[in-house]
Amino acid sequence: MTAPGKPAFRDRYGHLFRAFRHRNYRLFYYGQGISLIGTWMQQVATGWLVYRMTNSPFLLGMVGFLGNAPSLVLAPVAGVLADRWSRHKLMFAIQGLAMVQALALAILVLTNTITVAWIIALSLVLGVVNAFDLPVRQAFVLDMLDDRDDLSNAIALNSSMVNGSRLIGPSLAGILIGIVGEGICFLANGLSYIAVIAALAAMRIRPRAAETRESSMLQHLKEGSSMRGSSNRFGISCYS
Repeated sequence: MTAPGKPAFRDRYGHLFRAFRHRNYRLFYYGQGISLIGTWMQQVATGWLVYRMTNSPFLLGMVGFLGNAPSLVLAPVAGVLADRWSRHKLMFAIQGLAMVQALALAILVLTNTITVAWIIALSLVLGVVNAFDLPVRQAFVLDMLDDRDDLSNAIALNSSMVNGSRLIGPSLAGILIGIVGEGICFLANGLSYIAVIAALAAMRIRPRAAETRESSMLQHLKEGSSMRGSSNRFGISCYS
């Protein structure tokens, strides 16, 4: 029992997890948390596999570059799509494509048909998928919350989830690579997407109010670029 006059644990610390009041966000948090552990496992396994096959620091860096470079070009496009299309459906498509990429890697490695060319191509595919994943996922948080006042808490919980998976995923990858090899890491990542896809399927998302689309996607991209430029100039003036 709680001592008289002493607040219960929920009363004292419940505000730290207030975003969990929202069912959709709880589903997303647990599903995405499992999936992110698999993502970090694949990232470690990919680097290990490339270096083991080639012993080339250059190719190791190239694979890492291809996994991130598409975001430089496609992230603004993803942001526009997140404003114009259903974020729920976009998340389904993104997670499904990432699952196919991971399972393709797993099959190639487990059947001993993997080549460096395949790794480079699939890393580029994953880079394109990730370019859409982050902007859409960040915008989707708004759709999962019934109370916008909990947005800051949801963002903080997302950060803790990412950092926790960053700790657990590589550790598990190191153990699995040492015991059974890289292929099982890719397979585990592919299967981990079942959790987040199941969470998305179980959500009850309210349709967003229809928006008038008088301007084209290209015009939206130009508006976003001009706003970003204004923000950068404002930031520079604040710190100069």
